[in-house]
Amino acid sequence: MTTAGELRSGKGHRDENFPVASWLIDARHRGIILAFYEFVRIADDIADHASLKPEEKLAQLDRLEGNLLGNGDDNREAVRLRAALAERGLPPRHAQDLLTAFRMDVTKLRYQDWDDLIHYCSFSAMPVGRFVLDVHGESRATWVANDALCAALQINNHLQDCGKDFRELNRVYIPLDAFAAAGATPEELGAAQASPQLLRCIHDLAARNERLLRESEPFSGLIENTRLAHEVAVIHTYARHIVALLQARDPLNERVHLSKAQFARYGLGAVLINSLRRIGRPRPARKPQDAQRNA
Repeated sequence: MTTAGELRSGKGHRDENFPVASWLIDARHRGIILAFYEFVRIADDIADHASLKPEEKLAQLDRLEGNLLGNGDDNREAVRLRAALAERGLPPRHAQDLLTAFRMDVTKLRYQDWDDLIHYCSFSAMPVGRFVLDVHGESRATWVANDALCAALQINNHLQDCGKDFRELNRVYIPLDAFAAAGATPEELGAAQASPQLLRCIHDLAARNERLLRESEPFSGLIENTRLAHEVAVIHTYARHIVALLQARDPLNERVHLSKAQFARYGLGAVLINSLRRIGRPRPARKPQDAQRNA
């Protein structure tokens, strides 16, 4: 059987729309976060592979999970993450949740409504932030805000890539009831330019996603680790600017990504603003179970 490593797309952490273990993160945490990313990246590449049959993709994902849990050593990304988790005494739960999402990518090509999409995000996006929070020993009281931000990031990505996902994978994350409400159909995602109905559908969904971002605004202020708080503030700022583009532009034929200059400008601004907000900030009291878990 082909190894998972042979199925890599070539995409790395520097190619993402958001920072992955950037210089803002303490060096002692970057290694395990990058190990997690590489494991997730290879699983994502398997699920999106153009020539693999669905049953082959599922078999490869099962092998990855087996290696993660100690059954075999043929996938180095899984072995590396397994060792990093063992060193920190962390469970594989978050990585396994993401594997559930990738299996859904293989078997589920349409989503009925917003709740259906958020359920997908609970496996595809929320575990990423939860993992980083656990690595930093943060309280699980942060999970509600984390989940809102991670879901919003995922939905931004779905809207940015809606045409590509449909054309290359026949995969549509925009809920079917959103198409119906706007008088559009999923097949319109294959066009070179969105129809007025499809554009209304995309803009309405982006507006709903903006409300998720508003729910996550307190997130960085809930985080004890200052460097991680800065990272979250930067990510939230990027997401706000992207969702604004998605409410104004056509992702089928217009740019809905930030430029390198915008990444730098918005990121620096977010760090400065977050630094000012944290001056004199009282440290939140930890719950006993959080203190015990992170001792």
